[in-house]
Amino acid sequence: MTPAAPGAASGAVPGATSSSATGRPLRADALRNRAKVLAAAEAVFAARGTSASTEEVAREAGVGIGTVFRHFPTKESLLEAVLAALLERLADDARGLLAADDPGAAFFGFFTRVVGQAAAERAVAEAVAEAGLDGAGGRARPALRSAVGALLARAQEAGAVRADVGPAQVMALLAGLSYAAARVGAGEDVLAIAFDGLRPPARREGPAPRVPAPGGPVRR
Repeated sequence: MTPAAPGAASGAVPGATSSSATGRPLRADALRNRAKVLAAAEAVFAARGTSASTEEVAREAGVGIGTVFRHFPTKESLLEAVLAALLERLADDARGLLAADDPGAAFFGFFTRVVGQAAAERAVAEAVAEAGLDGAGGRARPALRSAVGALLARAQEAGAVRADVGPAQVMALLAGLSYAAARVGAGEDVLAIAFDGLRPPARREGPAPRVPAPGGPVRR
């Protein structure tokens, strides 16, 4: 008789995500519920911002409030998981542009798309805003900063961005513009001013390049 796989007797999934509350591996049904809660939280926070309640998240997920707290003991832990996932996807998108033929268009195009997403989804704005602050965003924050830094370095090597601009300044600018886009609707004219400040004097041209980034909007 074939020996049972580790964890089979308890119904746990080997290598599965652990419960935020207990640290133990989750069963398959619990993993499904956790995924439902996270997806619902992203949708709710995107539409109504991080002030939305955990009760709204539970209703969106079609589960009881106890299920939400079983996986995320506090609203803060749920919000942290949502923001970390958003930041990691942004980092993936930035890394996907590193092979672009035009490094300047890739850098400014990523900037434009993130700010556009922030205008449409409050959770994106808040995730990017927190990523621009020291200590926020957990492991996803350095991943995003590293990817944006690599985009910046390529754009600088191509002469598209001033050599005296660093990743921390770019992250702060991205955070501020994303927050402004969500709160007061900062548009293309504001981006054009910011981009002219990032370009070397000889390359300043006004309007932001309209370059779609691979993968489209931030994925859920």
